[in-house]
Amino acid sequence: MSTDTLKKQLLRKFHSTCAKAGMSGEEKTALLSSFDVESSADLSESQLKYIIRILEKQANPEGDRQRKRVIASIGGWLRKCSIEHDINTIKSIACRAAGTKSFNQIPLSKLRAIYYEFRNKQQVNAASNEAKEEILNTLILCN
Repeated sequence: MSTDTLKKQLLRKFHSTCAKAGMSGEEKTALLSSFDVESSADLSESQLKYIIRILEKQANPEGDRQRKRVIASIGGWLRKCSIEHDINTIKSIACRAAGTKSFNQIPLSKLRAIYYEFRNKQQVNAASNEAKEEILNTLILCN
């Protein structure tokens, strides 16, 4: 892909992301002036990517919160199963569950489904452990 094509795509995404974030013309002008430019076309590709990433987080804080919930639920399930894990393990499990390559590409609906699935796994695991304990206690008392 040529540099011009990439920049045009980034400029389109910049303007659509500004609209999603509800930015007024004055706010957009202030944002551009913080980068010492007068027009969005004067921004470099790296600056555009940076601004888009920041604006997307502001426009969609729900996604960030859901990602944290997914990390917590998978981490909790792994702890209950006594499996060693780190953040990369958790993210790879979430990506496999969602069928994506990147954790940040998981759509909000999938994040919710993954969160509830791993919360349910924790509850099932706890209930099965209680049932095992009761059976073992019964067997011990019978002998």
